Amino acid sequence: MAIGDRVRAARLEAGLTQRDLAAKAGVPQSTVARIESGALDPRFGTLDRLLRVCNAELVVVERPGRGVDRTLIQARLAMTPRERVEYSAAASDAMAPIRGAARRRRAAS
Repeated sequence: MAIGDRVRAARLEAGLTQRDLAAKAGVPQSTVARIESGALDPRFGTLDRLLRVCNAELVVVERPGRGVDRTLIQARLAMTPRERVEYSAAASDAMAPIRGAARRRRAAS
């Protein structure tokens, strides 16, 4: 949901007009209108004030695909040293055809 849509939804859920919200949050009504229409991206503080007046809050959630997925790291650390060596050897064997193709490509150029 876009920021403006979220502000509008919170305002309507709180039963406020743009003028009411603006007065309670201490911003011009035109600013509320521009935020709701998507013409203005509010600063964090302004957005937080607007949502608080509506008894809503801004929650930051990490997007999937961002940051570090530690599940593979944890799985490797859970292995015994022998399992790690066997896993690495199998991965190296699986890469052999790719390494061979890369060598042939380099030799051809």
